[in-house]
Amino acid sequence: MLATPTDFIRGIASLVYPPACTICSASVGPHEYLCPDCEANLSRIVPPFCAKCSEPFDGAITTTFSCANCAHRVLYFDTAVSAYRSRGIARHVILNFKYGRQIHLRHLVGRWLIAALDDTRLRDRRFNAIVPVPLHPARQRERGFNQAALLAERLGPHLGVPVRPVLERVRFTTTQTAFDRAERVQNLRHAFRLRKKADVRKLDVLLIDDVLTTGSTLSECARVLKENGARSVYAATAARA
Repeated sequence: MLATPTDFIRGIASLVYPPACTICSASVGPHEYLCPDCEANLSRIVPPFCAKCSEPFDGAITTTFSCANCAHRVLYFDTAVSAYRSRGIARHVILNFKYGRQIHLRHLVGRWLIAALDDTRLRDRRFNAIVPVPLHPARQRERGFNQAALLAERLGPHLGVPVRPVLERVRFTTTQTAFDRAERVQNLRHAFRLRKKADVRKLDVLLIDDVLTTGSTLSECARVLKENGARSVYAATAARA
């Protein structure tokens, strides 16, 4: 295969700026973002965890269970799966991606999202559409991009499923980070709607975001999709707080 101009430019750039770990600056291979030591310090979510929202459980349990996060509330997504805990290195990478404008880190975070798809709750499912969680237009102008949309674009070719940005955020909400679970739900009420002429009837949807905290954002998006006829809505995120 002949080298493309892009391959040539990347080759020159790698000579001037050798690949380095985004955390500790150790040398890494081409198209790598973490060294083996930093990679080993990622906290992978493994069983036992909540069947609904993937909240890990520190203890010995072998049966399917729902966590306190899901108790006594309605969550409209069928299941939400996350690959890593959003702490330490994973949290540092995602914050730099979202707020530090290090957009190249979408490749690394996208890999984590692909890892989430290997979960048994998602592995054998077939989806008709990948839907990114939208940002409010004002927030997107401020940030310059929607991180969920960038991740969905990475995921689409991997699954062979079209990315369909059918949701829009119509109400500007303050950041969710300062709110407890009940306040998050209230803060997001009627924040999303289906775009005009969008049709999700009888679709099996994979909803995408970077991080799951309480699941309120994913649940509200799933509610809108299901109320407009989506057959199922499963969610995947790179990390879980």
